Amino acid sequence: MAKSYENLKIWQESLEIAILIYSVTKKFPKDEIFGIVSQIRRAVISISSNIAEGSGRTTRKEFSRFIDIAIGSLNETENLLIISLKLSYLFQKDFDVLIIKIKHLGILLGGFKKYLNK
Repeated sequence: MAKSYENLKIWQESLEIAILIYSVTKKFPKDEIFGIVSQIRRAVISISSNIAEGSGRTTRKEFSRFIDIAIGSLNETENLLIISLKLSYLFQKDFDVLIIKIKHLGILLGGFKKYLNK
């Protein structure tokens, strides 16, 4: 479908969120490395990975399916950030920055899905 997923704004923004998540989770308690840290990192990586994988599919319908999965992973990431904030693993300012980026990416993914489904 897309000539290169790296040129897609949705992929670029998902990568930026992943880098930020990796940075903030370095400060989480060490006993969470196999718990919430592992889960949130897998979820956030899944966003950009599904965009990349979907871009290599031959039909818009197939690509749209991968965007659906990316949206699910974005929601999972948001949920895990909320839990992390409530457990005081995350500073409010970091949470606020990430949530704004996540909400924006959600809007972009929704718009891209509509484009693919035309």
